[in-house]
Amino acid sequence: MTVTPGALRPSVLFVTDLAYEARGRRYCDEDIFLTARLREDFDVALCHPGDAAALLDGFDVVVVRNSGPVLYHREAYDAFRIRARESGTRVYNSLDGRGDMAGKQYLVDLGRAGFPVIPTVDRAADLGLLPRSAGYVLKPKLGADSVGLRFTDEPEYPEGADGTLLVQPRIDFRYEVSFYFVDHDFQYALHAPRPDRRWMLEPYAPSPEDLDFARRFVEWNTLAHGIQRVDACRTPEGGLLLVELEDLNPYLSLDLVTEKVREVFVARMKDSLRALLA
Repeated sequence: MTVTPGALRPSVLFVTDLAYEARGRRYCDEDIFLTARLREDFDVALCHPGDAAALLDGFDVVVVRNSGPVLYHREAYDAFRIRARESGTRVYNSLDGRGDMAGKQYLVDLGRAGFPVIPTVDRAADLGLLPRSAGYVLKPKLGADSVGLRFTDEPEYPEGADGTLLVQPRIDFRYEVSFYFVDHDFQYALHAPRPDRRWMLEPYAPSPEDLDFARRFVEWNTLAHGIQRVDACRTPEGGLLLVELEDLNPYLSLDLVTEKVREVFVARMKDSLRALLA
């Protein structure tokens, strides 16, 4: 975009919580970098998730980024979504995603549909559908960043929790790998060679089969505009299983990619925002 002196530029309300502390990641650094680069083409203001609903009317587009788990500000987030829909405000990521944006029900739905995902149930009556495992994981359906995660030796489901908790077997895997997309365009991949160090990531060169796996979930999702991260684990047999489809505010680990990859990503994000504004 070429901006002539005095020309009006699109305005962006960038929603983030710069004070949020995440294990193994510095969200604030990533958002400081992104807002600095967006200011090259847009007028940018930052606000906390709790203020977004009250401020969104004054901007051309609202970008939701590293705002921390929604469960910490559920009421404010719901109010923001309602206000954005009522006012027709453009939101990035768009509010039509079917991944983590809508909770983790998609893991149950995708498994029932035959997609390669970690086996997942959300009802006590379905615990028998899970494969036998040395241990099991219970996680909130609306959780993030391992908040509320707990481990058990046997598959169990707390009384009265149907529909709110997910139960999965603990998977023996070789490593985790994440694929990053802007809209439906693949950007880069990173992997964690050590299963016990999730956020010690290194660049990863995906095979054509790996990209086919990741794109299958991006195509399944209904996200019209935005950034998606497809998280998967590599099984001992060599296959991939979906761990998470993050389409709300995925952390990007931009500090771990090369400058060239980072520049391509920033340019593609800007183009995506322009397309949304158009």
